[in-house]
Amino acid sequence: MAKIAFILLCHKDPDAIILQAQQLTAVGDCISIHYDARAPKEGYDRIRREFADNPNVTFARRRIKCGWGEWSLVQATLYAVEAAVKAFPRATHFYMVSGDCMAIKSAAYAHRFLDDDDVDYIESVDFFEGDWIKTGMKEERLIYRHFFNERTQKRIFYWSFWTQRKLGLTRAVPSDLQIMIGSQWWCLRRRTIEAILDLLAKRRDIVRFFRTTWIPDETFFQTLVRHLVPESEIRNRTLTFLMFTDYGMPVTFYNDHFDLLLGQDFLFARKISPDAKELKKRLGRLYASGRDDFKVSNEGRNLFSFLTGRGRIGRRFAPRFWETETSLGRERELLIVACKKWHVAKRLVGSIKHSTNIPSIDYLFNEESTALPDLGGIQTTIAKRHRHRRALMRMLFDYYETDRLLICLDTASIDLMQDFFSDRSTVRLLEIECEFSDEYLIGHAQRVGLAGEMTGRETLQQLLPTIRYDVVFESDQIRDAHFANHLRIRQTASVEENIPPVSEFLSVGEDVARTIVETPYLFSD
Repeated sequence: MAKIAFILLCHKDPDAIILQAQQLTAVGDCISIHYDARAPKEGYDRIRREFADNPNVTFARRRIKCGWGEWSLVQATLYAVEAAVKAFPRATHFYMVSGDCMAIKSAAYAHRFLDDDDVDYIESVDFFEGDWIKTGMKEERLIYRHFFNERTQKRIFYWSFWTQRKLGLTRAVPSDLQIMIGSQWWCLRRRTIEAILDLLAKRRDIVRFFRTTWIPDETFFQTLVRHLVPESEIRNRTLTFLMFTDYGMPVTFYNDHFDLLLGQDFLFARKISPDAKELKKRLGRLYASGRDDFKVSNEGRNLFSFLTGRGRIGRRFAPRFWETETSLGRERELLIVACKKWHVAKRLVGSIKHSTNIPSIDYLFNEESTALPDLGGIQTTIAKRHRHRRALMRMLFDYYETDRLLICLDTASIDLMQDFFSDRSTVRLLEIECEFSDEYLIGHAQRVGLAGEMTGRETLQQLLPTIRYDVVFESDQIRDAHFANHLRIRQTASVEENIPPVSEFLSVGEDVARTIVETPYLFSD
């Protein structure tokens, strides 16, 4: 009878990971966990203590820092796989899951399903001839070496790429490998996993090649399985039910999707919303329930395509998702730096990026040229960003795969602050109070079109009191709003006075806060 060893890659919420592992091992299956080294060690230690005496739980021999699109995701998977092979000699199948996955069938159903067909389940299509990659890099993922992360090191990532391209520094794909691509959520038999590990021990050139490809978790196992296993023993599909929106973002499932999920011809589903408490409770009980009466209709993807297809101009029957969904996510934290002097806020945020791992974006609602990822067009203009502000923020949280995100706002953006503070998420505001010289205010008037280069000095002197009052009025508006978690640092305050609010705002120690507050020339014009 099938015995599954789950390969779990996770990076947050230790309590949820503990519960997930307990549910999946309750009926005799096993789990091997890799907990991202970027996550706090206390959480990892709590998970290890919880399962110290559980023989059905093991851990990857090394924790490494994982980044989207990097080799690190494959390496973490291999560490977890190696640990599972060693710890669970009776495991017949190895099933890749994440912390956002949950079973939508019982263990009894899953075991019988795997016993009925002695095959591997992995989605894999030809890299060059398939249509898996819709936009962006394709061949360039393979023929150039990628040493940097496109999301966290965008500038140097593209500098390296264009330099190699300009100099013609391409490389050949290993001649005996047909590169395949597909979903990273696979279920492989033990002999396939062992064959992969044996191959890698003999062929270090394969590891060297994939180590510097871009997004190798979509190509590594997909290619090696096709290289090692006869086509008749491969089912070109994943057993994990997942869908993507028009924006290329994973569809998230909520409490009212329980019946829909159980009707799909899959064993697991992702992503389950952290806010879907009732759904998670019902699915958590399902795996050990012994149920075997599932009625598979498998209409999920067609139904989703139909419903979203009707949400086009002239065919709407319900509000858009960004008009009905009103929360960024209850467990998310939005950090707002508000400052009239944009260059001061950008300096501070630059220092925050250097000292923490919090994804940060400059004045995205105030500055058209703010660098943003491609989110399907919703990010293209300031007007669109304002109109769909919460949808944009949710997509940015998902894009950076984070529960903490920092943005900058002009102090005039009181409407945005009020909107975000009314959300169910945690919102913190750090206001930077600056001194404003007459010269700066005159420059500000020219930048916003209140004055031109030929405006006379007398006219400017008449404008200055009004402009200065507007700046003070914006700060007073923020203060009068009585926002929770509203903190301030001041140009006129000492370093020691500014450290506590920065420390509280970022939830960091005073040493880190001091480094940020002592940013050279922070308030210089």
